[in-house]
Amino acid sequence: MIDDQFLEEIDLEMEAALEHCAHELAMVRTGRASAALLDGIHVEAYETRTPLRQLANVTVPEARLLVVQPYDRSIMHHIEKAISASELGLTPNNDGNVIRIAIPPLTEERRKDLVKVARGIGEEGRVAIRNVRRKSNEDLKKSKDDQHIPEDDMHSMIEKIQKITDDFIKKLDQVVEDKVEEIMKF
Repeated sequence: MIDDQFLEEIDLEMEAALEHCAHELAMVRTGRASAALLDGIHVEAYETRTPLRQLANVTVPEARLLVVQPYDRSIMHHIEKAISASELGLTPNNDGNVIRIAIPPLTEERRKDLVKVARGIGEEGRVAIRNVRRKSNEDLKKSKDDQHIPEDDMHSMIEKIQKITDDFIKKLDQVVEDKVEEIMKF
């Protein structure tokens, strides 16, 4: 029979979709420095592509400055090259010990573009949450036929699933709006 465990699994899947979306939004550049900005960068070093975070310590000493301190200075050039090649539009400054990355202020046009990107990521998150709802409803209807669940119980569960979905969509919308506000603020 369909029970609370079924609802908990739905909750966990929707939470994972929300967290993924929040992680993707963290990598969207704003006018403010954030270590998460470099999370998507992979460096060609030691004959393999490795995430930057595994090769260096990234700190934010000032609001518009990132400092990348490699664990091994021999790969500093590779890190600098990967940052320059990224789509972030950042220019690394290598002083031999650390790489400093000044975060330039965003133009109004670039802010509007980033807001569109953030809203697009939010829409992808909404689709992922709705897909969990759709799959859960299909599983529920299949269980109704297989286990002879009463029609009323099935409709009650569908309503509960919709409530969970609405709650996660609301949380996701808040995360997106917070990011939009952050983009437009600086």
